Amino acid sequence: MMTMTALLGAIELGTIYAILALGIFISFRTLNMPDLTVDGSIVTGMAASAVICASGVNPYVALVGAFVAGGCAGLVTGFLHTKLKIQAILAGILVMLASYSVNLRIMGKTPNIPLTKSETIYKMADEILPAKYSGIVLGLIILVVIITLLYMFLQTRIGFVFRATGDNEDMVRAAGVSGDTMKLLGLGLSNGLVGLAGGMLAQNQAFADINSGTGMMVIGLASVILGEVVFGTNTLLRRLIAASMGAILYRIIISQALYIGMESSDLKLVSAIIVAMALYLGLLGERGAKIRKKRGKNEKAASNS
Repeated sequence: MMTMTALLGAIELGTIYAILALGIFISFRTLNMPDLTVDGSIVTGMAASAVICASGVNPYVALVGAFVAGGCAGLVTGFLHTKLKIQAILAGILVMLASYSVNLRIMGKTPNIPLTKSETIYKMADEILPAKYSGIVLGLIILVVIITLLYMFLQTRIGFVFRATGDNEDMVRAAGVSGDTMKLLGLGLSNGLVGLAGGMLAQNQAFADINSGTGMMVIGLASVILGEVVFGTNTLLRRLIAASMGAILYRIIISQALYIGMESSDLKLVSAIIVAMALYLGLLGERGAKIRKKRGKNEKAASNS
C-alpha cells in the first residue's frame, strides 16, 4: 500500500478533480451532452488564475477569474451548438482547438507560468492550518460549498427546467421554455466549474502549463462513472456526492498505480480501463435492477391471482 503522505496527496488532488467531475456531471449527465470543451477550458482557468496570482491580486479573486474564463469557453461552445446548429461534440472540439491559442495569449505567449513566489490559497491555508492537512481541509470546504450551491440551484424552478432539458427537450419547449437558453446556461456553468478546478490546480501545483488539459475529459468522466457505480444514484444529492467521491477514489487508484511502479506515461491507459470497467459494471447494475423489478412485478401478479 502507498504511504500516508501519498494518500493525503491523492485526497488533496481528488478534492480539486471533484470540482472538475461536477462540471462534467452537469454537461454529461444533466444535459446529456458530450462536451469536449473541457480539455481546453480547464487550461483557460489555469491560465487566468496564474496570471491574476502572478500580478499580486488576492488568489481567491483569481479563482473567480478562473470560473468566469472557463464559463466563457462553455458559452462559446453553447453558441456554436444552439445558434449555428453545429453538433455538440463538434462544437466542443472546435472550442477546444481554438482555446489553445487563446490560452497562450492569456499567458503572455509563454507556455508555463510559475507561481512559486506568488501568494496562493494553499499557502494562505498553510498559515492557518497544519501544513500536512491544510490542502485537504481547504479543498473539502470549497467542495462542500459548491455541492451545496449546485444542489440548491438544481432544486429551484429554473433548476428543474434545466434538468428536464437533458431528459426531454421537446417537453421543455412545449412548456414555452427555450431549450437553447438552458443549454447555454448549462455549458457555461459546467465549464465554469471546470475552469475553477483548473484555477485551483494551478495554485496547488504552483504553475500553469499550456499542455495540462490533455485527457482531463477522460479523468472527469472516469470520476463521474466510478462514483455512480460505487456510491449509487438514488437521489440528486447522492449523485452530486458520488461524482465528487468518485474523483477522490480515482486519484487514490492512480496514486496506488504509481506506487506499485507503473510509469506516469501509462496513466491515460489506466484511466481508459477504469472508465471501461465502470461503464460495464454500471450496465450490469442496470440489468440487475431491471431483472429484480420484473421479478417483483411477476411475484406480485402471482400473489394477486
